[in-house]
Amino acid sequence: MIKKFFTVYFAVPLVWRILAGFVLGIGIGLLCSQLPDPKIQKIVSISDPFGLVLISMLKMVVFPIIFFSLILGSASLPLKKSGKLGLSVMVWYFLTSLFATVFGVLLAFFLNPKMANFSEKTAGSQLGAEVLKNDPTAGNIGSFFAGLFQNPFEALAHGRFLPIVIFSILFGLAARVLLDHAKTSEKDSNNINAFLSVCDAARIISFKLIDWIMEYFPFGVFALTFTNFMKNGTILFGPYLRIVSCVVIGVLGMLLLIYPLAVLIFCRENPYRLLFRLRAPILTAFATRSSAATLPISLQTSEKLGISSALSSFSLPLGCTVNMDGVCVHLPVFVILAGNIFGVPFGLSQLLILLLSVVFASIGAGGIPGGSVFLLFMILENAGFEPAQVASIVALALGINPILDMFETACNVAGDNICTYIVAKRGGMIKSS
Repeated sequence: MIKKFFTVYFAVPLVWRILAGFVLGIGIGLLCSQLPDPKIQKIVSISDPFGLVLISMLKMVVFPIIFFSLILGSASLPLKKSGKLGLSVMVWYFLTSLFATVFGVLLAFFLNPKMANFSEKTAGSQLGAEVLKNDPTAGNIGSFFAGLFQNPFEALAHGRFLPIVIFSILFGLAARVLLDHAKTSEKDSNNINAFLSVCDAARIISFKLIDWIMEYFPFGVFALTFTNFMKNGTILFGPYLRIVSCVVIGVLGMLLLIYPLAVLIFCRENPYRLLFRLRAPILTAFATRSSAATLPISLQTSEKLGISSALSSFSLPLGCTVNMDGVCVHLPVFVILAGNIFGVPFGLSQLLILLLSVVFASIGAGGIPGGSVFLLFMILENAGFEPAQVASIVALALGINPILDMFETACNVAGDNICTYIVAKRGGMIKSS
C-alpha cells in the first residue's frame, strides 16, 4: 500500500505537488488561525523546523552552484573571438538587467504600500530595521564596494554571495585569458582545462542535489505557507495580489514598452513587428519555464531573421546564463515588500546596494532551476533581514513561484533575442532578405 502511494505520488508532476502543498498550507493555516494564541505558538514551534529545513537546504546548495557555474561561464567566453560585438552584447545584458531592477523597485514602491496590520501581527517586526541600524556595512556604499573583494573561502563560509560572484567571474576570465594566450604552455593549458572539467563535474553533481531538494519542496512549501497563514490569517492575500501584480506588470512593461522602445531607438523600425516574429521563443519560454529548453527555438528564429550565426551562437547561449531581466523585476518586489512588512526603511544608499545586489545575483541564476527563489534569501539577507523574516518572505515566494516563473522566463528569452537583434542590426550582421 505504501509502495503504491509513493508510486502514485511521484507520478504527479513536481509543480502540481508544490501547488498542492501551497493550497493545503493556505487552507489548513487559515483554519488553525482561529485557534487561541497559545495553541498557535505551540503548533508553530512544531511546523517551523520543517519549513526552515527547506531554507537551509537552499543555502547549502546555491553557493557551490553559483561558484562553479560562474567560473565555467566566464571561462567559456571567447574573448579574442567575440571582440567588440561580444562586448556590446555583454554591456547590453548588464544595462537591461539594471534597468529591469530599477523598474521592479519603482513598481514595488508604487503597488506595495505599508501593511501595518501585518507588521503588528508578526513577531519582531522591527528587527530588520535594528539590524540595518546596527550593521556598519548596511547602507554604506564604500563598505559595500570594499566588501565585494574578499577571501572567497571566507565568503563561502559566511554566506556572502556578492564576493563569491565577483571572484568567480574574475577567476573564470583569468582562466580564459591564459587559455587564449600564445605563451601559455601546453602543460598549463591542460591543467587549466582539467580544473575546469572538475568545476563542470561539481556543477553537475550540485544539480543532482537540487533534484533531491526539489522533491522536498512540497513539504517545505506546505510548512512555510501553513505557518505564515496560521499566524497572519487572510491578511496575507493582500501581499500575494500585490506581488503577482508587480511581477506581471513589470514583465509586460518590459515586453511591450521597454524592449520595443529600445528597438525603435536603435534600429528605427516597427518593434511590434519584430516581437511578432519572436513569438515562438517567447511563448515556448512561457510554457516551459526554461531558457535553456527554449535555446534551440531562439537559434532557429535568429536564423530566420537573417542574423549571423557567429553572433547568435555566442549571444543567445550567453543570455541563457547571465541575462535574467525577469528575475531582476521579480527580486526587488519581494525585498521592498519585506521592507514594508517588517518596517525596514530604504534610503538612497540601500536602494543602490539593492540594485547592484540583484543585478549581480541574476548573473548566477541562469543555471539554477527556479533561480529567483534560490537567490531571494541571499538578497534578503544582504539587505539585513533576520533569518525568521527571510523564511516568511521566501514562503510567500515559493508558493506562487511556478506562476511568476512563466512570466519571468518569457521576459528573459525576449531580452536575449532582442539584444541579439539590435547588436546584429547595428553591427551589419543581418543578411538582407
